[in-house]
Amino acid sequence: MPDGISPKRFKDRVGCESREGRLAQKIKLSTIADALGVSTATVSLALRDSPLVADATRDRIKEHARAIGYIYNRRAASLRTSRSGIVGVVVHDIMNPFFAEILRSIESELDRSRQTFLLSNHYDQLEKQRTFIDTLLQLGADGVIMSPAIGTPPQDIMMAEENGLPAVLIARSVEGADVPAFRGDDAYGIGLATNHLISLGHRRIAMIGGTDQTSTGRDRFRGYVVAMESAGLEPLPSWRLPGPRTKQAGFEASATFLALKDKPTAAVCWNDLVAIGLMNGIARAGLVPGVDISVTGYDDLEEAAIATPALTTVWNGQREVGRLAARALIDRLNGIEVHGGQKLIRPELHIRQSTGKPVER
Repeated sequence: MPDGISPKRFKDRVGCESREGRLAQKIKLSTIADALGVSTATVSLALRDSPLVADATRDRIKEHARAIGYIYNRRAASLRTSRSGIVGVVVHDIMNPFFAEILRSIESELDRSRQTFLLSNHYDQLEKQRTFIDTLLQLGADGVIMSPAIGTPPQDIMMAEENGLPAVLIARSVEGADVPAFRGDDAYGIGLATNHLISLGHRRIAMIGGTDQTSTGRDRFRGYVVAMESAGLEPLPSWRLPGPRTKQAGFEASATFLALKDKPTAAVCWNDLVAIGLMNGIARAGLVPGVDISVTGYDDLEEAAIATPALTTVWNGQREVGRLAARALIDRLNGIEVHGGQKLIRPELHIRQSTGKPVER
């Protein structure tokens, strides 16, 4: 018995709650239908947020259902329709604005189809990702949109598919997994940034951040190397500083970058966060980003345009990636064939203040 409640009040409360529970259980769809003068089928569709019911009618039905204490049993409905209305979304880290922009588009697109999504961060922990997929399967989720964790084997994705959980990939692809994958053309995009610096006269250009463990990392490094070699420039191994993916990591990498023996005059960064962190480190060392050292980013986050200096960067189409991925999954759920393989979004270079002609240090 809870502290501070008399035996009589406790008994009365339990009795009240018990009566309310029994009352809620007795409420049927036909009860709501009769009260509002609509069919039971219309009530069922409205409570499932079906677009077949007019908005005004759906709102009236749901408001009445709430008023009389009816609780929609999603689990029972899923047994009847074989659809739960739930989609899983798993990414590396929602704190990264890149994924936040993708998720905004995914949510908007899923809302149009009355789908609810469950979100998980895997932080590149394979077991955490597997646990989430297992949970989705246990819940009878309709599908999953995922930016796969480092080391994801194609068997994990195909296992989900074979157990009735259609998958669509974003940002990264997994070789051997024949499912739709939507991402920017990373090799082309980094090539745009590198060629921009070369056109300004830079010859010693470092690349900071990323990892060869992901398709994104491999493609961006390849784009940098191809652009350098096509211009007759040799990308020295010491100019590659892999690893950083955050502002803090970019800031910490600035000391190593500034200490490089050959003193690069520019840096192509893995993403905008690394670039902004690097520029802060360069400024802390008494140099002026965009004047003494040119810096480019990648993703064109909202922060890029208001950074100091405003960041030259590559728009990577993340909102388009989210929209297309969600649309592809919905199409699959509706029985529309969607071919597997990569669908690449064409990046665009946005030139701002963080790049200029080379200055020898």
